[in-house]
Amino acid sequence: MDYKALAQQTAQEILGYYQDTPGWKVIKNSKKITVFSKASKKFHGNLYRVEGMIPESTSKLSDFLFKPENRVTWDKALKMYNIVLKIDSDTFICHTITQSFAMGSISPRDFIDLVSLKHYEGNMDVISATSVDFPAYPPSSSYIRGYNHACGYICLPVQEELERKSRKSRNIWSNRQIWPWSTE
Repeated sequence: MDYKALAQQTAQEILGYYQDTPGWKVIKNSKKITVFSKASKKFHGNLYRVEGMIPESTSKLSDFLFKPENRVTWDKALKMYNIVLKIDSDTFICHTITQSFAMGSISPRDFIDLVSLKHYEGNMDVISATSVDFPAYPPSSSYIRGYNHACGYICLPVQEELERKSRKSRNIWSNRQIWPWSTE
């Protein structure tokens, strides 16, 4: 499989969803975040988009979100997050195991995802992921194998404060098998 080509295609898909502005409905609005939703054209289900301002530069925010060693410090839904194949400095395949949810009524999931970081003009970064088949990590009887459609983060500077604040958009494309996320 050409993982670099798939990573580029996934980043473009995330960027395309971000640029496709019509049809998003606000489903939650708070001081820190706004959550939007709209029907997917690709699968039966909804797309979700979470936007918020982070008081950090785009490069530092992207670095923090992308680096595997940081992921378990901010994503409390994860039990384990390991790189299983490093393709290059901005692309890798990871094996992720989530915690159980709802007092154990939702079992832990495991995922095999291709993750990449792409830099675009205007100091915009796209961190994208999508599930892939990876024979070295077949499904296990210990976990339910989850599948992620193209999902990710877009980090871009707030024009008024280019060096100090970034807008983060988390794009989650759901068929009920998504990366768990929180509104912290």
